[in-house]
Amino acid sequence: MHKRVFLSTAALAGLTLPGAGQAQAVGQKGKPPASGPGLLTVSGAIGPGNRGAIDPALDQLMLKQKIRFDQAHVFDFAALAALPAITIKPTLEYDSKPHTLKGPLLADVVKAAGAAGGDGTRLMMRAVDGYVAPLTLADARKYRFIVATHLDGAPMPLGGLGPLWAVYDADRYPDMMAKSLSERFGGCPWGFYHLDIVTA
Repeated sequence: MHKRVFLSTAALAGLTLPGAGQAQAVGQKGKPPASGPGLLTVSGAIGPGNRGAIDPALDQLMLKQKIRFDQAHVFDFAALAALPAITIKPTLEYDSKPHTLKGPLLADVVKAAGAAGGDGTRLMMRAVDGYVAPLTLADARKYRFIVATHLDGAPMPLGGLGPLWAVYDADRYPDMMAKSLSERFGGCPWGFYHLDIVTA
């Protein structure tokens, strides 16, 4: 993966996942509250959403990373698990071995957030350390990116590659296989927690 600039240890020490407090409250427009802490916050060109604007007191990680929105759609683990799951088995750069990853298609998550963008829609995927990986919706569909929730049959922990990882099966695509293993996953943020959808 390309070099990532990490936040200080002190900033991450007291980390509460963004949306955790909001996920426990009743959602906007009569939507039911989430059953667990928010794992993925989707903002930008989306539908009505299920939470309001950035909270200047409680959304500290997003504020430090200069994320701003008036409304967003927050997915907890159950909401992501309710979407159809895809299983992939890419060879990973970290140990050069194939691993099984499972989760919904990124394009399905975008659709579930109410986004109706075309192929040129940009998906700005942000990890907890501030790393941002841009991707077009066309490429998300072409390479069948998933929002992985499980690695080798187990949920992924924060501190490892999870709890969410935007990733694809590079082994299936000749153009990606032509790259070195270390270059195939630069656009795959682990610790994925925020998605900004920008229409073309």
